[in-house]
Amino acid sequence: MPVPIPKKLIALGDSGVYGWGDPLEGGWCERLRRHWMELPGGPVLYNLGVRGDGLERLAARLALEVGRRGELRRQQPQGILLGIGLNDSARVGRPDGRPQLDSGGFLFGLQQLLAQARRLAPVLVIGLTPVLEEAMPYAEVLWYSLADLRRYEALLEEACLAADVPFLPLLESLMGDPSWPQWLDSDGLHLNSEGHRQVYERLRHWPALLQWADLQLQLRVTPGAA
Repeated sequence: MPVPIPKKLIALGDSGVYGWGDPLEGGWCERLRRHWMELPGGPVLYNLGVRGDGLERLAARLALEVGRRGELRRQQPQGILLGIGLNDSARVGRPDGRPQLDSGGFLFGLQQLLAQARRLAPVLVIGLTPVLEEAMPYAEVLWYSLADLRRYEALLEEACLAADVPFLPLLESLMGDPSWPQWLDSDGLHLNSEGHRQVYERLRHWPALLQWADLQLQLRVTPGAA
């Protein structure tokens, strides 16, 4: 009897996808990869996060990265997960400086990216994570703010809605817990281990991702289970 070939999901994004700040478990993407490895028929997850990436740099590497992960001849990955936008929102030099990519350019570029990605495989997109404004500037030059993050996450949601792409908002969900400042590294920008765990738990139970992975039944509680 032939062994079923698992689905492949490519995770593309910045340091959050990469897992920076989580020396214990390697980040939310690594946690998800390990979780899926334990499940019968769980997908294969490739972490292609790059520190410092913004929308333009991600778009430039999208087709090549996805095209190299088919594993088998003439096979392409079956899904793309995007986590991008945090670095684009950062203002350069001062709190009211220009963003690394202004909101208009971000929305236009995101629309183009989603169209390009959808030609390769089904796409899912996650939102942004909060920052501690009092810890800014990051690296003595970049100013991140919650107001800008809200604006850019709204643009992510707008573009995904127009493109009929599943979107998981994160910012308000995370900040709804009073403990959220404790989920960030001392630099005020990157998630720490607990922050990555919080994102992982939201992703692990995201209906759109479960549906893509054909894992909806994994959440059903069997009779008599605790």
